Amino acid sequence: MLEWKPGTLAGSKPLEQWRKVGRWPARYDRFWEELIHRHGKQGGTRQMIGLLQVGKVKGYERLQRAMESALASGCSDEAAVRYLLTAEGENRPPTEAMEVGWLGRYERPLPVMKEYDELLAEVAR
Repeated sequence: MLEWKPGTLAGSKPLEQWRKVGRWPARYDRFWEELIHRHGKQGGTRQMIGLLQVGKVKGYERLQRAMESALASGCSDEAAVRYLLTAEGENRPPTEAMEVGWLGRYERPLPVMKEYDELLAEVAR
């Protein structure tokens, strides 16, 4: 229902209940406000609903951490939070460095742009 009418989230009974029992932290509101500021009321609310649906699957604690991380980096976007949720468990050990000296055979000299720069200078006059 919320996907088709995102405006109903703000006054919904489930949201009110979540706030009463403490399942809706203030950080959710802060992120939601950032989404609305960036994407408009309807678009931002749609993204928030999408994130709540992801929280059902990934866990609301992980969702909250991902939102906090996104806000800390100055980002307020559903895609960023989704990325952070998927990248969170992928702390892999670094791979060993490879020898790539053989790639040196593909090195080429940089092009000379002197004539092009002169042309741009003439056009700017």
